[in-house]
Amino acid sequence: MSNFEYIIASLPYLTPGYRYAEGKGFQDVLGEIRRDLSARDNATLDFLLKGFDADSLDAPFYEEALHGGNRFLREYFRFDLNLRNAKVRYLNRQLDRHAEEDVLGIDGGEFTEAAKVESVLAEADLIAREKGLDDLTWAKVDALSTFHYFDLTAVLAYVTKLHIADRWLALDEARGRELFRKLVDEVRGTFKGVQFNEQ
Repeated sequence: MSNFEYIIASLPYLTPGYRYAEGKGFQDVLGEIRRDLSARDNATLDFLLKGFDADSLDAPFYEEALHGGNRFLREYFRFDLNLRNAKVRYLNRQLDRHAEEDVLGIDGGEFTEAAKVESVLAEADLIAREKGLDDLTWAKVDALSTFHYFDLTAVLAYVTKLHIADRWLALDEARGRELFRKLVDEVRGTFKGVQFNEQ
């Protein structure tokens, strides 16, 4: 059985400079999380991590995600599918290609964030565009994990945000540190009264 309270209480393995502890990285944090997850919950986490690999994001993956039993995974990957298809359609317009070329032909349902995504994609600056899309993804994860504090959804949401911050740490250190700071503050806000140790 997963020990969610312990996992959530010990999540921020970050230095005061909002980086990983020296010698630590994304996989180290995952290892700490996995240690206290049940085999079933680890399998769910595995599926989420598979979705971070671009090579896995084909039609069969999304079909499995959209019909799976975990609500967070269903709705997160529905958003991810719609976001990726929106990016492809935007690029098609820029290149005068057929609108549906290379679009995954899977019904993602209503995409309430469509207008916001279009606005972000219209940004001329590539970094601003990527930042805007990640901000929308972060907000979606927040919405999907509202009122989930000590359960698997909270863990999946944390790992998703950690993945975003980790990517930015490699691309833009200042942006990565900003996201790590935000992530630490969010976790602390859900576990008031607990003494966190930043290693």
